[in-house]
Amino acid sequence: MSRVGNLKLEIINSQKKIPVVAIRIKKLVLKALSEVCLKRSAEITVCFVDDKRMKELNYKFHHRNSPTDVLAFDLSLRPGKEIIADIVVSAETAKSNAKEFGTTPGYELELYVVHGVLHLLGYKDATVRQREQMQVVAERIIASLK
Repeated sequence: MSRVGNLKLEIINSQKKIPVVAIRIKKLVLKALSEVCLKRSAEITVCFVDDKRMKELNYKFHHRNSPTDVLAFDLSLRPGKEIIADIVVSAETAKSNAKEFGTTPGYELELYVVHGVLHLLGYKDATVRQREQMQVVAERIIASLK
């Protein structure tokens, strides 16, 4: 676990499909949090898993019997004052989506991490318009760190 200012961040990599660059993930999380001028403390764990584990979690928490790209769990005891959360990212889905969308698996992983943080900050993706808005913000955050 590392601490940067008000952020405690833990990165757990329990998959072997895609290398995870921890320093890059930390920078992305910090940048995403700063997008909304975060002044509260945050404790976030980002876990990279395979599709089998992601499918189990998606079924357990959303009753969907399939893997997904990212799940974000807000565990905060004082919403609005702190963020305590877990973000789970499927590396296997990132690898297959990279082929489909003509990107790289690393880019897809980064996109999912930022997407998860944006959910924790209140962004929604239930409608096409909301998804497009989140995508624009996520892409801007990733591009700002290039």
